[in-house]
Amino acid sequence: MSGAWIRTREELRAQRRNRPHRCWNHLLAAPLWPKYGVNLGTLLRTCDAVGACLVVPRQPWIDQALAKGNTLRQPSCIHRIRDPLDWLTAQHGNASTIVGVELADDAVRLGDLPAARRRTVIVLGNESDGIPHDVLPLLDTIVEIPMVGTGLSLNVAVAGSLVLYRLAGLI
Repeated sequence: MSGAWIRTREELRAQRRNRPHRCWNHLLAAPLWPKYGVNLGTLLRTCDAVGACLVVPRQPWIDQALAKGNTLRQPSCIHRIRDPLDWLTAQHGNASTIVGVELADDAVRLGDLPAARRRTVIVLGNESDGIPHDVLPLLDTIVEIPMVGTGLSLNVAVAGSLVLYRLAGLI
């Protein structure tokens, strides 16, 4: 470890953007059927880290969960929608790439997923039910996160974070 240079917080901040974004709108993480509020705050933090926006349904408990879980000092980019299926249909019609994180026979492994080259929506189901079946026809790509353990899936925040980093071209 001798000779290693550890950057200070000030040096790290100087390398990053110097002001918060309004809306990058290039990557959108869409946990549209959330069950656990703690995952939303964690996913919002990842969205900020990779330059993505968070899309959530309008439900009374979601704003409370985001406020509780958001540890960022700057405002984050959050889009609130009324109907997930209508919103996704509109995104599909607007030539956005729709990527679903789900277990499927024709899924692309996370390591083989290329970085996003255009506006991309990452659709996340929930831990219990995944992505609803009526949404699957709207997906352009399904990505699978390989696992060797006994669990069937990761929580929404972890799965969404891995896919966001990959699509942002950061891993």
